[in-house]
Formats: sequence, C-alpha cells, structure tokens
Amino acid sequence: MDKIFKHSLPIQLRFNDADTLGHINNAVYLNFYDLGKTSYFQTIYGGQLLPSDIDVVVAHIDVDFISPVFLTDSVEVQTMVEKIGNKSFTLLQRIVCSDTKQVKCECRTIMVGFDFKKNESKPISDKWREAIVRYENRNDLV
Repeated sequence: MDKIFKHSLPIQLRFNDADTLGHINNAVYLNFYDLGKTSYFQTIYGGQLLPSDIDVVVAHIDVDFISPVFLTDSVEVQTMVEKIGNKSFTLLQRIVCSDTKQVKCECRTIMVGFDFKKNESKPISDKWREAIVRYENRNDLV
C-alpha cells in the first residue's frame, strides 16, 4: 500500500537546533515528531483534544536518519496511523523537505492504551479508534 500522509505540519528550524557540523542535531528530531504527533491528535479530534481524552502513552520509538537537514532547509513533519491493534496503534511519521518532498528521516512510534488510575495498559478506546479511522478514511484500519 502506498503511504498517504493526510497530515503535515511545517517546522520552524531554530539556530540552536543546528550542531557544529551545520546540520540539525539528531536529538532535536524527536521534538519535531512530538509536535507533529500533538498536531495530528488535535486534528483528528477536531481541534478539541482535552487532557481527559489522552489515554495513550508512547511505548516505543524507532527512528531512521536518511539524509541531513540543514538550518536553511524548509521541512515539515508528516504523520499518519499505519496500523491499529487491540492495545496499541503505530504512528508513522517522516520529516520531508517542503520543496522537494525528499524524505530526510522516518519514525515509527507505538502508542499504547493506558489506564492512568490503574497504572496499566488497556485496549485502545473506541473514541481513539473512531477518530483515527474517520480521519484516515482507510478500511484497513477497521
């Protein structure tokens, strides 16, 4: 299946994001992915994501650095849900050059349903599942 990223967030690069080699430091990429994830969640919830709606946590992050990003580049974070399981869903994100669409970095994040009162994992709520499926409009997520 071709990956279709419906969600994209432009990223403003800051001077302190660059390292002594002149490219964006690897540690900063996770901040970019977090911004994209937050914006994606707000979008699928219609801009009204409340703290009480958040019952998922990050369980695993896997990042592949493909090509360096320089301070003068224009980049965006693209985000989609790749798959939904019973207790987790996988976000696929990538940083791409806004002009050329060249993929600079790719990230997979496993988000796990979590009950904060019981301090244990739980199934992904119907609210999350419905919001993701509605936004992504993909039958393979059902």
